[in-house]
Amino acid sequence: MTHGRRTLAAALGVLGTGALLSGCLGMGGGNPDAGTNGVAKLPAETIEQQAKAAATAAQTVRLSGTVVSVGQSYRLDMRLSDKGGVGEVTTKGSTFQLLRIGTDLYLKAGASFYGSGDDKDSQAAAAKLNGKFVKVPSGDPAYRQFSGLTDKKLLLGDLFLLDGSVSVGDHGKVDDVKTITLKGSKGGSLEVSLVGTPYPLRYQRVADTGTLTLSDWGQDVVLNAPAKDAVVDYGSTVGATPTPTASKK
Repeated sequence: MTHGRRTLAAALGVLGTGALLSGCLGMGGGNPDAGTNGVAKLPAETIEQQAKAAATAAQTVRLSGTVVSVGQSYRLDMRLSDKGGVGEVTTKGSTFQLLRIGTDLYLKAGASFYGSGDDKDSQAAAAKLNGKFVKVPSGDPAYRQFSGLTDKKLLLGDLFLLDGSVSVGDHGKVDDVKTITLKGSKGGSLEVSLVGTPYPLRYQRVADTGTLTLSDWGQDVVLNAPAKDAVVDYGSTVGATPTPTASKK
């Protein structure tokens, strides 16, 4: 009987050890690239090239996150296509909407965005622009600044500006999608999808100047021009004291 108990105890010990090893393997000891698109096994430059090609080929994407530029922080939530973009931008506590269709750029914001001023004319002008789509003239200084926030090619071009030499980093996840990280030796990182097409999914800008998440690759982006009675034209700039005139279109 004693021998039988020892045999049973030994068997249970072996089973316990096997279960422990199995558990360890299941917790990360296996192949992290199992069931992926295999991109993580490629050299860093090749991963970067494939991610860039995938981003270029996709006609649409949603881009959200923060960007710090010239000491000013912007929070973006933009849906971009090759034909334009639409979404919201928040800076200095003020949120405004942008819509670009081809070369036509519209901005929609509350009166406080334009600055109410102390005089009645400024307040009246800001009130007239409140909640309206302002069509920004292409020659206005604001046009270049704001249209850039709706430009898919321009915004995605920044993703591939990792500083220094590029190396392959750790495996990770973005919204439960497995990723592989590309790291710049002097800053910046880019997480690339290991599921399906190797799209860029998250970009950490150099020197902690913002983090952007990319999603909805290839999904439809609807760009509809605002109704004519919802549009206001103005003749100078988007400034503190605009002098708008109602659109006659």
